[in-house]
Amino acid sequence: MSSIHLITSGKGGVGKSTLAASLGAALSKDGRQIVLVDTDIGLRSQDLFLNLESRVVFDLLDVTTGRCLLTQALLESPDLPGLFLLPAAQFARCKDLEPKKLRRVLSLLQQRFDFVLIDCPAGLERGLRNVLNACASDKITPSVLLVVTPDDLCIRAAERVASLLDAKGLPRPQLLVNRLSPDLIRSGDMYTAQTIAALLDLPLLGEIPEDPGIRLAQLRRRPLLAFDCEARSAILRIASRMAMDPGLPDSSLPALPAYGSSNPSLFRRVCRRLFPRKLKEVRL
Repeated sequence: MSSIHLITSGKGGVGKSTLAASLGAALSKDGRQIVLVDTDIGLRSQDLFLNLESRVVFDLLDVTTGRCLLTQALLESPDLPGLFLLPAAQFARCKDLEPKKLRRVLSLLQQRFDFVLIDCPAGLERGLRNVLNACASDKITPSVLLVVTPDDLCIRAAERVASLLDAKGLPRPQLLVNRLSPDLIRSGDMYTAQTIAALLDLPLLGEIPEDPGIRLAQLRRRPLLAFDCEARSAILRIASRMAMDPGLPDSSLPALPAYGSSNPSLFRRVCRRLFPRKLKEVRL
């Protein structure tokens, strides 16, 4: 049986879907079978992130309503063998996705794949609640990854999501803090990831810096893992922590970088300004 991970956020625009696609790619590196389920009905995006938009014939709603078999809707990434996508419906409404039928689909996926990553709709509306209702079952025990950015508005929205999860009887989420700027943290203008975790009283799973490599990967429709950048290292670190046995002590997990906690030397700061690092593509 695989592990199911809900990837959610309190508001849109925090990089949730980009992180979901990148984590799926990172987890598939070691020969694992990964499926990414896009549940954002009407606003699907994962087919674009994985360069699969021209191959979508059937979608999640087709499976739940019996218009096709699950195997007919699953698409394998051309760049990353072992990474599959179950796309969302593009011309439908979130109320068309019934929690009970989604639960049956997730149970089938759990039997076939090593990891089931669910890209949830952003916000607190019906789309997210349908997914949470599907997972609020004794047969499915998901973990929740809550994506936040270091600003007060996003932190407030994350508090609401954590309260909703408690009301549904789901586990407390783990935090992924995205778009951190070490320079702004050192100047005192931005929270550290550790501060956000303390404010929300939630465990910190990983932190991702603001990185031009993420934008370049989106523009070229390439996996983030194809670019040698700091965000790539952060994603691989998070994937390693997700793949480790949950029974292991915290000391055995890959250490978090704590962006902005230390000041680089004057020589390094001057070199960064005079010789900015160019992004290099790497072989997948």
